[in-house]
Amino acid sequence: MEIVDPSTVARGRLAVLSAHLSPSIESDAFSAVIEPSCVFSQPAVLPPSNVKGSLTIIDERTGKRYQVQVSEEGTIKATDLKKITTGKNDKGLKLYDPGYLNTAPVRSSICYIDGDEGILRYRGYPIEELAEGSSFLEVAYLLMYGNLPFESQLADWEFAISQHSAVPQGILDIIQAMPHDAHPMGVLVSAMSALSVFHPDANPALRGQDLYKSKQVRDKQIVRILGKAPTIAAAAYLRMAGRPPILPSSNLSYSENFLYMLDSLGNRSYKPNPRLARVLDILFILHAEHEMNCSTAAARHLASSGVDVYTALAGAVGALYGPLHGGANEAVLKMLSEIGSVDNIPDFIEGVKNRKRKMSGFGHRVYKNYDPRAKVIRKLAEEVFSIVGRDPLIEVAVALEKAALSDDYFTKRKLYPNVDFYSGLIYRAMGFPTEFFPVLFAIPRMAGYLSHWRESLDDPDTKIMRPAQVYTGVWLRHYMPLKERMVADTTDKLGQVSVSNATRRRLAGSGV
Repeated sequence: MEIVDPSTVARGRLAVLSAHLSPSIESDAFSAVIEPSCVFSQPAVLPPSNVKGSLTIIDERTGKRYQVQVSEEGTIKATDLKKITTGKNDKGLKLYDPGYLNTAPVRSSICYIDGDEGILRYRGYPIEELAEGSSFLEVAYLLMYGNLPFESQLADWEFAISQHSAVPQGILDIIQAMPHDAHPMGVLVSAMSALSVFHPDANPALRGQDLYKSKQVRDKQIVRILGKAPTIAAAAYLRMAGRPPILPSSNLSYSENFLYMLDSLGNRSYKPNPRLARVLDILFILHAEHEMNCSTAAARHLASSGVDVYTALAGAVGALYGPLHGGANEAVLKMLSEIGSVDNIPDFIEGVKNRKRKMSGFGHRVYKNYDPRAKVIRKLAEEVFSIVGRDPLIEVAVALEKAALSDDYFTKRKLYPNVDFYSGLIYRAMGFPTEFFPVLFAIPRMAGYLSHWRESLDDPDTKIMRPAQVYTGVWLRHYMPLKERMVADTTDKLGQVSVSNATRRRLAGSGV
């Protein structure tokens, strides 16, 4: 067994803690950018009242009466509706809910959203307060363990993550073997999935289904993933530029280390701009968690099968890859570029009203008010521009927001800017290509995925997810031999599969 010098460990922990605290040196520079939270000056939004009781349902088809219990949180068990049936061949009522618009498959204490009031809280803390005073790793600890860490807990947490930031060489080889034009999100999905193979000690399929009952095993996977995610992301970024991966530094904060891997060119004395690192840290905080969204639901869905955490999170990142989820800020940039200048905004607004144009970055499935994350990000944009230069599209964005919020068409429909409206401009100003934007979303969201994974393991109600369906197909038919089947023009069939010119060249030769 390797003997570790305690003084070396202590120095490492102090270095990590010092790096974490270093952004506070720049706090004065941010005082005008991140305004103190005004949460407490706003009218208090009271917690939901206890609505426990029962519903009496009268089935007008049969005249029968049913009583269904309502929980304190205002939910009913979907299985209670199965008893409402018309007879022998009726399997009972089902909830038909495409997109899960009003279905709660889990009970969670991690994140609270009130879309009508524009509220987002992590474990009860308003997102504005966390963005103003916290760091990403501190917030990640909060999401994972339910409370903000003490000083010693934070030092141990940061040290553990930094010690697991190196990625197996085999993973780096896989990344380098990807096609030169591979999308970085595809690279991230592949690398996350491959981590499962490189860490067989964390695979319940190999070590038994009770593996994750061990807190030690769980915590090790958590620090592994949080440590390796930015290293994998940096390797994917460098591959796009034709550059080799850079080893992480243990003497920098989480966001500084990420920027160091992108920009140091192997110079171990390089230090990223602390103000830009702080901006990135705040963006990581804002994107760390967002309740039961598409990719988080995918993570919990996969984890319910007992699969290893790396495969579950690879599936979540795959969901985030979708342009309707993680790629929305790219659509905003494209829209702003098409508008071109402030003078073209009136025509664009009219086009949106006439359904001839689509406005990206406005409206949200959950928020029917101003997305609280968007307020913070708009202020961050000015900080970034003061360092790297002003993006001309910001003028278009500000004017478009002003025009939309002063137009009844948008306010009556509760269409307000969301987190994607300004984040793309910041990422572009910081030099990130648009295809890398969802990767910047995925890095911090690992904290949210992992906190939900951890919570699901302790939830006694967790069951393997197996949604029902409403069958609409043919009721019954019998097999017919191939030669007896009739050709029907109305049936669906394989379409024309395109053939490449290289294939046509080969087929034009002889001996084929």
